[in-house]
Parts: sequence; C-alpha cells; structure tokens
Amino acid sequence: MNMFKPYYLCAALALALASCGTQKMVTTPAENIDNMPIKVGKIADKDLKRWSHLDLGKDTIPGMSVDKAYSQLLKGKKGSTVIVGVVDSGIDIEHEDLKPAIWNNPKEIAGNKKDDDNNGYVDDVHGWNFLGDSDHENMEYVRILKKGNDGSATYLKAKAEHEKDMAEANQGKMQVDFIMAGDKAIADHLKKKNYTLEDVKKIETTDQTLLQYKGMMMQILSQTSKEEFDKEIGEFKDHIYGQLNYHLNLEFDGRKAVGDNPNDINDKKYGNNNVIGPEKKGAKHGTHVAGIIAQTRSNNKGGDGVASNNVKIMALRAVPDGDEYDKDIALAIRYAADNGAKVINGSFGKYYSTHPEWVHDAIKYAASKDVLVIFAAGNDSYDLDVINKYPTDSYNGQPEVTDNVLIIGAITPHYGSEMVAGFSNYGKTSVDIYAPGEEIYATTPSNTYQYLQGTSMASPNAAGVAALIRSYYPSLTAAQVKKIMMDSGTTLTQKVTVGEAKDVKGFNDTSKSGKIVNAYNALLMAEQMAKK
Repeated sequence: MNMFKPYYLCAALALALASCGTQKMVTTPAENIDNMPIKVGKIADKDLKRWSHLDLGKDTIPGMSVDKAYSQLLKGKKGSTVIVGVVDSGIDIEHEDLKPAIWNNPKEIAGNKKDDDNNGYVDDVHGWNFLGDSDHENMEYVRILKKGNDGSATYLKAKAEHEKDMAEANQGKMQVDFIMAGDKAIADHLKKKNYTLEDVKKIETTDQTLLQYKGMMMQILSQTSKEEFDKEIGEFKDHIYGQLNYHLNLEFDGRKAVGDNPNDINDKKYGNNNVIGPEKKGAKHGTHVAGIIAQTRSNNKGGDGVASNNVKIMALRAVPDGDEYDKDIALAIRYAADNGAKVINGSFGKYYSTHPEWVHDAIKYAASKDVLVIFAAGNDSYDLDVINKYPTDSYNGQPEVTDNVLIIGAITPHYGSEMVAGFSNYGKTSVDIYAPGEEIYATTPSNTYQYLQGTSMASPNAAGVAALIRSYYPSLTAAQVKKIMMDSGTTLTQKVTVGEAKDVKGFNDTSKSGKIVNAYNALLMAEQMAKK
C-alpha cells in the first residue's frame, strides 16, 4: 500500500529541504458551471469538514451534492440495507461513530470457535483478517528481487527501482535525523519541548551547531506550529524508517507471522477474525475509509458518512503496511461477494503484480454475484494510460475484463485549475471518474477523527454514493449503477493541471467520463432507469 503514502509527507519533506421521486431532473449545465466564479479565501472549518457533501452550483465547492440529495430526494424515503465490503488495513469496529454501521454475520455465532455457516472462516462475525498477526510487509518488487535473478525485464526493472528508492530513503533518513536532532538540541537548550518561534529567536549562543539548528527551526516555525511540526516530523520518521526496516528491506519477512503460502491461491486456511488487527493504530487507514462511507450522520460527532443510514460495513483486513498480496485481495473480494456485499471498496494498489489473474478472476466472480467493485486510482501523479496500476479492470490498454469496476481519481475542494489533486493518478481511458479526496474528515481509531487525503479517500466517497443508489434502487444491477455514476456526474471542461510536471489538460480529458461523482444527479438518473 506504499503508493497511498500519506499526503503529509510532502509537507514534511518541504520542511526538511527548507533546512429521487417523480421530481424533474434539473442539473447544472456544464457551460454554466465552467463560468462560475472561483471561490477564493479560506474555506470555513464547518464547510471543510464536510466539503465532499456540498454542491458546486450552490457552494462553489466541487462536492458530490450529498446534502442536496438527502434534503431534496431522500427525505421521508426508506432504503434497504446495503453491505459494503471494505478491503483495507483493518477497521476499528469499536469506534463510537462506526459501531451502528458494522456488519454482523447473521449465520455465525460469536465466540464458539466454530464455522457455523460453513464458509471456511471460524467466528467471522464482522468479516475476516487475511493478514493474521502480520502488520508490515515488503513492496511487491522487493519480493520479486528476493526470488532471485531470473533474467527477466521485470527483475531488472525491480532492481533499478529498489536501488533508487533505497537511495531516496537513506537521504530521507539523513534529513529526518538532522531535523529531529535539531529539535532535540533546541528543546534541551530551552528546557522545554513545546517551544515557540519567539523562544527560538531569543536564543543567544556561540555554538555554531546550535546556531544552525536555530536557523532551521526558525524557518520551520515561521511556516507551521510546533504542534503541527511534531506531528508531521513524527509521521515522516515513521514513513522513512518503515521503508528501511520493512518495505525495502531484503532481509525482512512479513509473511512469516501469517503462516500460509502466499503463492498458492488454494491455501485458504489462514488469518483470523480480528478485523481491527494486532494494534488499533494500524487500522487508521481502514477506519477512515469506513467512516467516509458509514460514520453516523447528524450526530454532532466527527463527519457524516455518505450512506450511513442504510449501510453495513464488512471489514476485510488484507492491506498491510507495505504492498498487499494478490492472493489476499482476491480472497477478500470473493469473501465479500459470497457473504452479501453489493459494493466493495479497495483503497490500495501497487505497480508490480505477480498474480494479477487471481484478482481479475475474483473481480469476474464479483460481477457474477452482481457486486460493484470500486478501486482508488493511486497517489503518484501518474498517467495510468501509460503505466499499469494493480488492481484494475484493464492492463496495457486492453478491453475491460468486466463491467462492474470503477477507478476513482481525487479532486480537491478548490474549484479551478488546481481541482485535480496534485497526487492523484489520472488517465483518459484508465480512470473512470473523480471524487473528493483531499482534506477529508472522518473516523480514526480510538474514537478520534482526522483529515486525511488521497485517492484512498476519493474511492469510499464514490462507494458511498454507489451504496445510496443500491439502497434506494435495489433492482438496478452493478453494471447499471456504474453507468449511472459515470453518466450523471458533474461535467467540467475547464483546464486543470495534472501530474508531477503540472501538465495542463481539459478536465474532461483526465478521465473516461470527464466528471465528478454527483449523488443528487445519480439518484435522479437511478429513479428514471429503475422505472424502465
């Protein structure tokens, strides 16, 4: 899951380098939206916490019109319950804002250590943990290197990438170590950890090293608070040391704790029912993703889930700190399809895959069970029309293997040329549609809430809209829901920047649909389609 590295790393590195019904369908025409004035200034906190639910026409913020859908289309209506499988790092199912929305397996008796429903998983009350007690993992290309030089182009590419990433990680370690040493030296000199910019300015010393640290910390604290600095540098350190200790380490074996053969898709008796994982903090990513879909609406806690009124989250832990195994993803998708999920969210991905056919077969199996599968596009600013990201429904420009998969890019709350998130992958044929993915406020472990960003957040926003459609219009198939979401989105044609090079493209040329997911429009279209 390294491709979904936290967005804070950009900031930390910068610091280092600095030293429904019969209603008439009324949508806003694209030509009118494109001529709207761009919202300037800081977005109010109350709006930022739920910007993905706002309406572009009304609020000049490119949200998904979720609030508009609830107030104008869903008020007084009752939907059916939809199970959403969340394949991720683990979910804090004990979170105050998620408890009401956690799936309970009706055929399983909790704690009796029996496979009551004969599905192959003992006591799978809320889902399944395909990682067992494992937490950290290698990158996929590191696992390829560990198998030995087979002379293939893939091996040589993996070797070159490993050398490049190791050099960058070691450079990052030097940076973070220097910054943290400076922070400690300043704190020791001032005899307090929570010092201010003014405190640093007042330091008088002839110690040249301390003077260097003083200059560095003055630069840093002129841009951010000490509290925010401590948070970002701590997370930056965790990332860098995680790369060196686990992700890129040729000596590390993260699979040993699981006990299976990850290269045998028929070796299925592994894992456990602890869907949180060995430590709650490791479930941060999955808990946030689940919250975007299902955190309780209008309870004055945290944010609001897109589909919390009628959704149940099936927790499927299959994404470690590092790259996921194709086997775990394939079996998690099959588990969800077999146990009643109608939407599956996958906020993960990688650029090497040793068994992509296992995941494709699982996606096809999900299609046979009428399940919509939604994947995040990835966070490396790549054009996916020229580079493969795994998993997806089409590789190397080939036709899509099924009609039940959506690939989601991320947008920011800033309508205008910077609307496509700088980290988001894109692609005229490989990314289907965009959804809000920057500064998304949702649940994190131990009853906390946090802003996170990534296509990892855009994907569950889209999954929440899909769940809404399937809740209120259960007769529609997965393929129909996909078509509705693609066809009903907010169409924009203005110029935006994408990729690391900040290439300028028409927004409609950065994805297949050229649109942003829109819940209001989708529900209107769903009602029309359901009547046919």
